[in-house]
Amino acid sequence: MTTLPDRPNTALVVIDVQQGVVAEAPRRDEVVGSIGSLVDRARDEGVPVVWVQHSDEELVRGSDDWQYVPELVRAESEPLVHKSYGDSFEGTDLEDVLAAACVGRLVVAGAESDACIRSTIHGAFTRGYDVTLVGDAHTAGDKTAWGAPPVEQVIAHTNLYWQFQAAPGRTAAVVGAEDVTFGG
Repeated sequence: MTTLPDRPNTALVVIDVQQGVVAEAPRRDEVVGSIGSLVDRARDEGVPVVWVQHSDEELVRGSDDWQYVPELVRAESEPLVHKSYGDSFEGTDLEDVLAAACVGRLVVAGAESDACIRSTIHGAFTRGYDVTLVGDAHTAGDKTAWGAPPVEQVIAHTNLYWQFQAAPGRTAAVVGAEDVTFGG
């Protein structure tokens, strides 16, 4: 029920599942496996898969850490959005990519739960998109040394508050990877 007119389609958005981002993330292999299954299902159903890749002074474009994990391979025909801010819409062509595919609903997975995932789901929601967060297909690095809760609590909190987001004409949801439906 997106507020974006004439945008009935759904896209899977895979955010920052890069070697340097998820190398030490808890449940890394499980999360990457779930995302891989989602990508396969989306492709089988003809649903656009949009890849987002972050770069900054610590994640240098072209470096090994900047590369996507080897288990997830983007098809040449699938859009790749390069970003340098947490919100995948800021300073990128993501909106243009989604508009061209008539997408009004996003299914979001990737990293990091407490940064780029959170920024992007909020950014999408405020821009009028319906946003489904895949609750068991996002993760983050350990930031307890800087006062953050353990990663499992970060993930749980992100899932908890996102399922209660509300705004006129838009929906927010959290579902497990096996329960994702791309039809609506």
